[in-house]
Amino acid sequence: MQHPAVPDLQHTHTRPIHWVATATAVAGVVALSSVLQPDAATAAQSADRAATTGPKSAPAHIAPPDPATVAFPLECGPVEAVVQKKATGDLDGDGAPETVVAVHCDAPMGTPPDAVYVITRDTRGGKPRVVATLVDPEERRTATALSVRDGAVRATLLGYSSPDVPSCCPDVTDEAKWQWKDGTFVSDTPAQARTV
Repeated sequence: MQHPAVPDLQHTHTRPIHWVATATAVAGVVALSSVLQPDAATAAQSADRAATTGPKSAPAHIAPPDPATVAFPLECGPVEAVVQKKATGDLDGDGAPETVVAVHCDAPMGTPPDAVYVITRDTRGGKPRVVATLVDPEERRTATALSVRDGAVRATLLGYSSPDVPSCCPDVTDEAKWQWKDGTFVSDTPAQARTV
């Protein structure tokens, strides 16, 4: 007696119930896969972090902190604090932007000194807050330029060579730079100042 090369496959003939069962199984897999998909933003951030190291540009959907919603640690008496300059960028390499601002009291006369602050978002509620003071107003400096490039804050600061120089007429210009290193902002300002 010869045995056929292929066994009898009669039990594999399809019936309508087989198609219904297959369609139900496929629908279940599709529904389950949509529930188990990772969040698109998380997946994109993970891919970005894996692809690069160091400071990154912020994803387009993360807005930088708005300085208009921050209470600055600046004593202005009866006048308000005014943001004169601002720049944004990722300073700590986490993929989310920070905002750097030059702020001074809105004095009606003279040249009020600027403070330069770094603002980030609170990790719990996303509320903007000041996390660092780069220039204290007591230093009597005025920021004429402010930028964030290559993960560093850069500023052009006008100042005074001595306390005898009047507030109206700063006579020193410094190019300042700060970078986030080991949990703090480190100044990398050249030692020489240029007189104007």
